[in-house]
Formats: sequence, structure tokens, C-alpha cells
Amino acid sequence: MATLAAALALVTGASIALANGATDSTQTTTAATAVTAGDTTSGIAPAMSCAGVSALDLASSVPGVPFEFTSAAVMSADDNTLGDWAACDVKGVIAPQIHFELRLPQTGWQGNYLQVGCGGLCGNVNVGSAPASSGCVPLTDGAFAVASSDEGHYQGGGLFSTDPTLRADFGYKSDHLLAQVAKVIVQKYYGQAAEHSYFDGCSQGGHQALTEAQRYPTDFDGIIAGAPANNFTALNTFSHAWTAQSVFLNGGPATITTADLTPLHNAVLKGCGATDGVIVDPLSCTWDPASIKCSTGQTSTASDFCLTADQVTTLRRIYSGPTDEHGKLLYPGYQLRGSELNWAGIIIPTTATGTTGDMNFVRETIRYQVFDSPQPALTYKDVKFTAAYFKKIMQPNEGMYDATDPDLTAFKKAGGKLILWHGLGDQHIPAVGTMAYYNAVEKVMGGSAKTADFARLFLLPGVAHCGGGQGPATFDALTAMVDWVTEGKAPASLLTKTVDSSGKVTASRPTYPFPYTAQNTTGGPADEAGSYTPVLSKAEANLTLDWLGSFRSGYETVGNWVHGEWVVSKGKA
Repeated sequence: MATLAAALALVTGASIALANGATDSTQTTTAATAVTAGDTTSGIAPAMSCAGVSALDLASSVPGVPFEFTSAAVMSADDNTLGDWAACDVKGVIAPQIHFELRLPQTGWQGNYLQVGCGGLCGNVNVGSAPASSGCVPLTDGAFAVASSDEGHYQGGGLFSTDPTLRADFGYKSDHLLAQVAKVIVQKYYGQAAEHSYFDGCSQGGHQALTEAQRYPTDFDGIIAGAPANNFTALNTFSHAWTAQSVFLNGGPATITTADLTPLHNAVLKGCGATDGVIVDPLSCTWDPASIKCSTGQTSTASDFCLTADQVTTLRRIYSGPTDEHGKLLYPGYQLRGSELNWAGIIIPTTATGTTGDMNFVRETIRYQVFDSPQPALTYKDVKFTAAYFKKIMQPNEGMYDATDPDLTAFKKAGGKLILWHGLGDQHIPAVGTMAYYNAVEKVMGGSAKTADFARLFLLPGVAHCGGGQGPATFDALTAMVDWVTEGKAPASLLTKTVDSSGKVTASRPTYPFPYTAQNTTGGPADEAGSYTPVLSKAEANLTLDWLGSFRSGYETVGNWVHGEWVVSKGKA
């Protein structure tokens, strides 16, 4: 209990500040000052012209990482979706085919570099937004040079995985290579190196973020990992196939349709005791779908909603997660109650004959990513939920695709800071998996207090995958990260908001470091952050999973061609 008490002390100050009317604008001002050290419109001027960048010969500047420029042109502030600043927009290719884009501020640069992750299976360069930076003044004013890549392949399909080099670029190398290349370009363009480097990504971008923290711990000073797909192999095989086989029970039509989602969600909210439209602590709710099972002869209607026997089976399976023949989880997570309104298109088909996102991810994974040769006939129906099949899938692939090492000693020693965040209504990557990983980090790193020195996890009630959903989903973790890195101010909370189409904030709520939840203990308005204080979640604090796999230290870390064969060296078991 001593460690829990210490963790509670970390967040008490935040609740007092919020109760006194403090908002995240004070955080933003502090971070802006820290980052800019003055006027954000001036900053560090370029040392060369934008047009001259593409003529630079940097072949020897990054040993072992050949790359070329494809273009360098001025981008107007009006065309820059990152903020109101003109940029030298640099594009290029890192061998063999990692396409990247780097935006270099023409004014306002404050010596900072930000690398942004991508989503899904990537396949495109998306440097136009950072997922956890809403309202970050330094970013909108040009304090950061910003880069991203396509992870070494076009489009989002899994065909790239049939090539071992491209598989490794996607699995773990591309972001490290980009960081090296981009930092060299930044140094040449401004005549000085970036003082601080940051990474921000969600989903596959969160996976990329944790890959960097684990495998390349000195690349970034601060890393933001949202809804990380870091347990990539088990997620895209067992978790997604389980939900697909559960919805299309016994190979039949979908047992749950989009018409069922609203009345189902309402029943879950009632069963879990939610009073403001979201379940604050869904891990503590054990509502059983059988409680609204249709009685003999009853037909479900909008006003009298009930579930068939098959629907009860489907939902029980979705809420419990994939298990083997002995009842052990094959993925360290499961869908949380309260996420139902976010299922359409991912877990539930949007049409009677449609597919789901889960089905499609499984297809790409088992056809092209996890076996030595393509298996183009396989579908989600071919995944077996057995211990033997788990071993067959995981052993050859987890070292290549996964970022599950909880030993972040090197990252912490280098001064690195990590913010993990996850929406509790995530319909694609269950938030429980991120809680389980963070628990593993705490165990390896010496407990909650020592882990909180450099890493914190924030859980957002009602928020769907990487945003959206029913809870406040807009927030600025980048400002909090800058404060942590530059001033040593660890985030005691993050302020989340609901923003309407006109930009008006309609609700706000703090989120506190795991395992604390924001509870309305004051009786104040549910849409005002000052109504909330941190309360320990016993369900989160006592989370245990009977999982067939493990978060282990040491795995495959380096892959290269050796005498015509791709060889991956392994870390300690």
C-alpha cells in the first residue's frame, strides 16, 4: 500500500489546482515559455535556403543509412495543417523505400524536433497532424521541426511483409532510421542541432513510440504513445479473430447489428451504474449480458430491448477476450463495457453483408505477415484458439513485430520521459492491454513510484480508438511532455475536452495517472473539470491477467542481410 499512497500523492496537487479553477491553459503558457524562451515568431533562423536543401550531399553524414532527397520547397503557412507557420517542406527516401517528409519552420523554430507516427499498417506519410497535441502553442507557432514516414511501403496492405527487409523496416527500424536522417537535415538547415527530440503517435504510432523507447532509447527525450498496438502479433491474430468469430458466431450472419448498439450501450450504462453517459471505471463493471436475455417468446424491440441466446454468447466472448482450450488469454486484454457505440465498422459490420475492420486486419496478418510464405486463402475463420497455435504464431514473429519489453532502464537512464494514454472505449485495441504492459513496466522498474519518475499512463473514459467516442477526447499531452523534459514537471493530470464543430469547449474532465480515476466527488456539473478529484480504482490497481504470453525483457533487436540471408540477432530470453 505504500506505493499506492505515494502514487496518490502525485495526483493530489492536480485535484486541488483544478478545484481552484486552473485549466490546461496554464500548462500551455508554461510550456510555451519553456520551449520558446521568448518570442515564438522569431526563434532560430535557417542557415541556408530551402531550395539548397535538396542539393546537399549528406551521403556520409549518417553511416549505414543511405538516403536521397526528392524535393525541397517552401510551404506557405496557409497550407500547413500543423500551425500558422511557413515551412521548408523536405521529402526524401531512405533505402530501400522509406518515404519521409520533414517540415522545417521558416520562423519560430526553438531547437526542437518532433517525429510523428502513423496508423493501421501505415503505407503513407502523414506529417500533417500530431495526435495528442491539441492547443499546443509551441507546435502551432513553429517551435518544432516535424517529420514522419510511411514505414517503408506504399498503402496499408500487408504484402510488404513478404520481403524480409521491408518487414523489419515496418517492424522496428524505420523510425530509428528517420530520426537519424531528420536530425542531420535539421542540423544542416539551421546550422545547429535540435536541443530536444520528441515522438508522438497513436495506434501503430503508439507501437512505433514504444519500439523507440525499448529498442532505441536515446533517439528521443520525450515519447507519447497513444493506444499502442505494441502487442502487434497477438492483437492482429487472436484478439481480432476472436471478436470476428464471436460476432459471426459459428460462421453465420452477424449476431449483433448496428441497430443493436444504442439500446445495448444504454443497458450497459444502466447495469454499470453510469450517470453521465460514460463509465469512468469500466474495469470494475461485471455486468452480464444474460441479465437482459429475452424470455421465452419475447421479441426484442426498441422500447423493450433484449438479447437472444446467441447474442448473449457473442457479448460474453467479446467482454472476456480470446482464450485457449485451458481458459488462458491469448491476448492480454478484452473489450471493456461501455465501448459499444464505437463498435460499428470495426467489431460489427455496418451492413448485413459487410466485413469488419477486425476481419480485414486478421486477413492481412495471417496471409502475409506471420508465415514464411504467403497464405492468400486464409481468413479470420482459420485462426485456432489453442496453445499450440499460439506458439506457432508468436514465436517466429513477436520479436520482429512486437514492442512488449517492460525493461525501460536504458530509456530512463538516458533521461527519457514516457506518456502512455488510452481511451477506455477503444473498439480496436483494448485498453486493458496497455494497463497490463504498464503493470509489467512497474514490476521491472522497481514499483509505481520509481516508474512514475519517468513514465505515466492516462486512461480516458468513453474515448474511442485514438479519439472520438462519448467522453472528452481532445487534449494536449505534447505541452505536458515539453514541461516534463525541459523543466522536470511531471504531469499530475491531463485536461481532456469535448469540442464542438465551432471550436467551443462543451465539456472538460481531468484524467489522472493510472490507477486513479477522475470521479465527481464534489457534486458539481458533470461537464466541468473542477467537479472531479482523483480516486483510486481498486479494479485497475489489482488487475491480473491469466495470459499465455508474457511481457519479457530481451527479444530480437537487430536484423541484417548476412551472406544473402536475413538474420535477426536475439537479446536475452
